[in-house]
Amino acid sequence: MKAAVFFDIDGTLWNYEKYIPDSAREGIKKLRENGHLAFICSGRARAFIQDKNLLSLGFDGIVCSCGCHVEINGDVLYEKVIAKDFAKKTVEMIRSYGFRPILEGPKKIYMDDDEFDHNDYFGNVLRRDLGPDLVTVGGDYYGDWVINKMSCATDVAADKRLECFDRLSKYYSIIAHNDDVCELVPAGHSKATGMMKVCELVGIDPANTYAFGDSENDIDMLQAAHVGIAMGNGTDRAKAAADYVTTAFDEDGIYNGLKHFGLI
Repeated sequence: MKAAVFFDIDGTLWNYEKYIPDSAREGIKKLRENGHLAFICSGRARAFIQDKNLLSLGFDGIVCSCGCHVEINGDVLYEKVIAKDFAKKTVEMIRSYGFRPILEGPKKIYMDDDEFDHNDYFGNVLRRDLGPDLVTVGGDYYGDWVINKMSCATDVAADKRLECFDRLSKYYSIIAHNDDVCELVPAGHSKATGMMKVCELVGIDPANTYAFGDSENDIDMLQAAHVGIAMGNGTDRAKAAADYVTTAFDEDGIYNGLKHFGLI
C-alpha cells in the first residue's frame, strides 16, 4: 500500500553544515523505488530551500513555512501569505518589545543585518546560503514583504516576552524553541496541516503517513502522522511525541527508520 513519508530538514536530513549521510540518500531512493512518496516538511520558507544537494535526494513535493506553502512536483498548490498591512503591524509591535524579526517568504528572506551580528548563528547561515535572496526588512522593502511566517530573536526579559506572546496568540501559533528564539506561524497552520493538505491533494490515506523529525516545530507533525519517528539526536519533547525513536541522523537514522517499518 502506497505511503507518504515526510522529512524535516535540519537535524533530520542534514546538520547545519549541510552534511547528508549517504544512507539517507539511499533510503529515500529505495523508498520511492518501492512506490512510496517522499516529501520535505520543513519550518524553513521556500526561499530557504534551494540547496541542490538537498533537492537531489528526490522528493515528490515540499511542505514548508510550517504548512503555509505546499508544492507537488514543482507546482505550488497552496500558499498562505500574511497580509502586508497586518505583517507591518506585527513587526512594529514585536519590535516594541525588543524582538528582532526575520521575515520568511517563498522568494525572499528579510533580515536587517545590523540586528544580527556575525556571532549570531542563524543570521550567518542565512548570509551563507541565500545570496541575493536575503534582503532587508527596512529600506525600500519596508512594508512590502511577501511572507508566510516569521522567526524572532526573543532575548528579552521573560515578562516582556510572555506579554508579547499573549498579544500574538490570537493570530499566530507560537513555537518557542527556547527563551531566545521563536517562530510565528499564521494561526491554523503547522507542519501537520501541511502534511494533511498533501494527503488530500495526492489521495493518500492519512493512515499511511510517516513523519521524521527532531525538534519543537516537528511535534505536531510527529503526532499527526500515523507513525511519528523522532531522530536519536532529537529533543526530549520530540522523542516523547513520537511513536518510535530511530538512531541519530548521522548514525543512519533515516535509513534505519524506513527499514524498521518495512518501507524499504
